[in-house]
Amino acid sequence: MIVLGRFGAAFGVKGWLKVESYTDPPEGILKYPDLSIASRDGTWEPVKILQGRRHGNGRTLVVALEGLTSPEAAQIYGTREIAVPRSALPPTQPGEVYWEDLVGCTAVTVEGVELGVVRHFLEFPANPVMVVAGGGRERWIPLVSKHLKGHDLVAKRVTVDWDPEF
Repeated sequence: MIVLGRFGAAFGVKGWLKVESYTDPPEGILKYPDLSIASRDGTWEPVKILQGRRHGNGRTLVVALEGLTSPEAAQIYGTREIAVPRSALPPTQPGEVYWEDLVGCTAVTVEGVELGVVRHFLEFPANPVMVVAGGGRERWIPLVSKHLKGHDLVAKRVTVDWDPEF
């Protein structure tokens, strides 16, 4: 399963929920018909979004889910992840990669110095950041072409232009 977002707080009096979308554009999450949510026991449960729209200027949406009609009922979904099966994602174009595919890859500098393993990504207004952990430290490498120089998914390697001392 590929996580596309996370539910937040209940919104309004009709049982709508806030959603932090990880898709680009944020409304892209609304286009997937077969969404699932993480259950408390680690399995995935299907969920159907009936309506949705952007809320504010950021990556937040508000959505109405099938079967939810009150804020009290919506509260049980708070902080749960929203995902789709990998097969539901469109194929990447040459040179493109889904961030999820980079998680677990070894990050090395252009000089060949190993920095650690890609753990996850953080989204910031200026640009996303790739979090690499290794050698007893964590590095936050901006995910921009200046620093991200290449990837080899077969070898599970990401090449970055980054000072290993930074």
